[in-house]
Amino acid sequence: MSGSTTHFGFKEVPVSEKQRLVGEVFSSVATRYDLMNDLMSMGMHRLWKRFAVAHAALRQGQRVLDVAGGTGDLSARLAHAIGPSGSVICVDINGAMLAVGRNRLLDRGIAQIVQFVQANAEMLPFADGSFDAVTIAFGLRNVTDKQRALAAMQRVLKPGGRLVVLEFSQLMLPRLRRLYDAYSFGVLPRLGEVVAGDRESYRYLVESIRRHPPQAELARMMEAAGLERVDWCNLSAGVVAVHRGYRL
Repeated sequence: MSGSTTHFGFKEVPVSEKQRLVGEVFSSVATRYDLMNDLMSMGMHRLWKRFAVAHAALRQGQRVLDVAGGTGDLSARLAHAIGPSGSVICVDINGAMLAVGRNRLLDRGIAQIVQFVQANAEMLPFADGSFDAVTIAFGLRNVTDKQRALAAMQRVLKPGGRLVVLEFSQLMLPRLRRLYDAYSFGVLPRLGEVVAGDRESYRYLVESIRRHPPQAELARMMEAAGLERVDWCNLSAGVVAVHRGYRL
């Protein structure tokens, strides 16, 4: 953020407006969000999420917070990892996304493990030291104040707990960047128009990836939020990265 403005994709908007604008994007795409993830990533998002859950090193019976959990895709995977004696709280600021997730998990018969809470990632309504692990997948780049959200996630971790951040990042192969940009800015918005009926929302989502901090910068932000032993792992040549840090 800079002064009283922040970025919304490639646009600069008042800080007070970003939450509303992001909310409109996700309310628009909620019912097609998971289908679009499959199409846009050619199914790779499933492997990325599987890696993130493994990186969280969960055990049976643990308590996990899934921030910006939206339609519950990652929450369902976390629920399988901790088993029926554990619990997952799926937090998202967008009610339309949560409604899709709640219905989907009811259909899959695992809603008893997952609770859905509508809340802002920057102001998590949970006590200090409440969770064994916190995850956030493809949501941090949409938060207005990322540093504040990271601090909130660190606060609710138990000592020894870990934060796992799965997010689009910086491609590590410069020779592929032109092709990657052509796919991102040419194909993805068109796909959003055809499948979800919303070209502009998917153009914003592509732009938001380019504005997200690269790997090393995000690691420094996590350390500034009080997390320790921060590391990251690039997936798909850095198209996405999984960051992990601990509250010690």
